[in-house]
Amino acid sequence: MQVEFKNEAFTNFSLPENKKAFEEALAKVESELGREYPLIIGGERITTEKKSNSFNPSNKEQVVGVVSQADQALAEKAIQTAASTFETWKKVPAQARSRYLYKAAAILRRRKHEFSAWLVKEAGKSWAEADADTAEAIDFMEYYGRQMDKLSQRHDLPRIPDEDNELYYVPLGVGIVIPPWNFPLAIMVGMTTAALVAGNTVVLKPASTTPVIAAKFMEILEDAGVPAGVVNFVPGSGSQIGDYLVEHNLTRFISFTGSRDVGLRINELAAKHRPGQKWMKRLVAEMGGKDSIVVDNDCDIELAAQSIVASAFGFSGQKCSACSRAIVHQDVYDQVLGRVVELTKQLTVGDIRTNDFYTGPVVDEKAYNKILEYIEIGKTEGKLVAGGEKGPESGYFIMPTVFADVDPQARIMQEEIFGPVVAFCKANDFDHAMEIANNTEYGLTGAVISRNRENLERAREEFHVGNLYFNRKCTGALVGVHPFGGFNMSGTDSKAGGPDYLLLFTQAKMVSEKL
Repeated sequence: MQVEFKNEAFTNFSLPENKKAFEEALAKVESELGREYPLIIGGERITTEKKSNSFNPSNKEQVVGVVSQADQALAEKAIQTAASTFETWKKVPAQARSRYLYKAAAILRRRKHEFSAWLVKEAGKSWAEADADTAEAIDFMEYYGRQMDKLSQRHDLPRIPDEDNELYYVPLGVGIVIPPWNFPLAIMVGMTTAALVAGNTVVLKPASTTPVIAAKFMEILEDAGVPAGVVNFVPGSGSQIGDYLVEHNLTRFISFTGSRDVGLRINELAAKHRPGQKWMKRLVAEMGGKDSIVVDNDCDIELAAQSIVASAFGFSGQKCSACSRAIVHQDVYDQVLGRVVELTKQLTVGDIRTNDFYTGPVVDEKAYNKILEYIEIGKTEGKLVAGGEKGPESGYFIMPTVFADVDPQARIMQEEIFGPVVAFCKANDFDHAMEIANNTEYGLTGAVISRNRENLERAREEFHVGNLYFNRKCTGALVGVHPFGGFNMSGTDSKAGGPDYLLLFTQAKMVSEKL
C-alpha cells in the first residue's frame, strides 16, 4: 500500500541543536566555495575553456563556484545523448522510475541543511527561506513519484461487448528544462524530476546566477542511481545555447520558469516547425506576476498588514507570487498603511549567513540596478513612506520599500519589479478594488483580506488569478496543497505540485483489442 504524501516539515531554528546543525552545514559549504563544476552529458564530465563564476550576492567578491559553459556543439551532444537515452528510459516501468525519485528525496532529506546552506550562499536566501526551498524540493519528488504511480495504473473505460480497451500515458521525448534562479533548488528539482519520472529525458540548462545548486543536485541523481543520459547538465548563456536547444528538431517539450519576455520568446521559437521535426512542441511555462492583496473595509487590520509585509518582503520580494500591490479600501487605508510602515521599518537586512536578519540581498547587480531604478520611478508616482535606500555595500542589499497613494495605472503598479517594493493604492469600494486587482496583464496570485462572505464569494468568481488566497498571505504555496500556476501573462497555468501536472509531460494512448 502506498504511503500517503505528507509535506516535509520546516526546521525550527530557535532550537539550539538545529541552529548548530545549520552552522555546521554552512561551514562545510564554505570549505567548498570556489570549486569547479563541469558539464555532465551522458555521465561524462566535460570541462570547457569558457567558464562562468557564480558569486555570493551577500558578499559580491566571494566566488561560490566556477562553472563550465556549453557551446552549441556541446548542446547538440546533450540533445543527441538525451534522444538516444530516451529509447531505453521510456521502457523502464513507471513505478521503477518513481523509486528513483523516492531515493533522491531520501538523499536530499539527509543532506537538507547542506543544500539549504548552498541556497544561503548562492541565492542569498535567509535560513528560513532556504529551508523552505529545500523542503519543497523534497516534496516535489515525493509527490510526483506518487502521482506517477497513480497515473501508471489501469484506467477504467466503459466496457462494450467483444472488446478490451485500455488508455495509458506514454512519455513525450526529450525535454529542455530551463529553471529560474529564485527557487534554484525547488523549482529546478520539480521541473526536472516531473519530466524524468514521466519517462522523458532532460537537457537541464540551469539559471546562470545559480548553477552550482543544480550541479550539486546532479550528485543526488547519480547517487540515487538515475542512469547516465537521463538528465544532462548543460549550463550556458541563453544567447549561446538557449535558442539552439528550444529550436532543435529533437526537442519535444520545453519546461520554463522565468520572465514574461523570455517566456514569450521561447513560445515564439517553439511554435515554428523545423525540418525533420515530427511534432508540435509543448511549452510548459510560468512567467511571473504582479500580485495584489486586496483589503476590504470589513477586515482584520493586523492580519492585513502582516500578510502584506510577509508577502512583499520575504526573500526580498524575489518571488513570482510576491505581493507588489496593496489595494486597500479607503475606509481602512490609513490604518493598514500605517501598520505596514511600522512593520516594514522593523525589518532587518544583511548577510544572512547568520540568522540575525529578516532578509538578505537581491540576486545580482543586474537585479539590484533594476530595482533601484524602479524605486526612483516610484518616487515620481507615489509617496515614499518606508525604505527606498540601499543596504550594506558589501552585497546587493536594498531596504524594504513602501510607496503610498499610487495610481492604478502607474508603472510600479503594472510592471514586474521583482524586488522588495510594494505600492499602495486606494479603492473607493469593493467593486473598485476588484477592477484594480484585474487591471494588469498578469494573473498569478492574489489575496483578499475580509470578513465579508459576500465579497469573498465575489472575489472567488471575479479575481482572475491562478492561485487566490483568502485571509492569508499570497506567497508560500505548498506542494499538493496549493497547485501552483497562473493565468494570462503569468504562463500556461501548469499547476506545479498538482494532480494534473504530470499529464503535461505525457500523452495518452488508447489501445483497443477485438476479443
